[in-house]
Amino acid sequence: MEQIEAWSEFNVAMVGATAALAGLVIVAASVNIGDIIKSASLTARLAAGIASLVLALAGSALGLVPGIGALPYGVTLIALALCAAAFQVQATRRIYQHRHPPDRLRFGKSAVGFVAPLAYVAGGALLAAGSPDGLMWVAAGCVIAIITALVMSWIVLVEVLR
Repeated sequence: MEQIEAWSEFNVAMVGATAALAGLVIVAASVNIGDIIKSASLTARLAAGIASLVLALAGSALGLVPGIGALPYGVTLIALALCAAAFQVQATRRIYQHRHPPDRLRFGKSAVGFVAPLAYVAGGALLAAGSPDGLMWVAAGCVIAIITALVMSWIVLVEVLR
């Protein structure tokens, strides 16, 4: 699909940005990893954040594969999004199991992590159906994945020090 190639500069930028951010998040988390793994909620939320970055990275990298067709690209994006969503499901379970009194806004904390995978599923489905509009959904999902991953990771890094 010619439209996928038109997004190559966006995909190059996203691959570089998400790879760098994923590395920084992992290094930042490793400083306090002993304390993070003591909390199942924080560990699951950090994993979901990293999975969001991997989704953005892999989705953008696949968009750079020469000659990739809309159908295989769309189907692969859906599979990647479902994998990232699985990490968010686990994080949601841990958020709701955590009964610490200051732990409020459970629904919001859980729901935010599903927005990017849903955008990728929508984009992948549209691409698989042959609609170039799916690329806008994928781009939105990529940006949302990066933002939510950074927010979730920042929260984990702050919460571990409380």
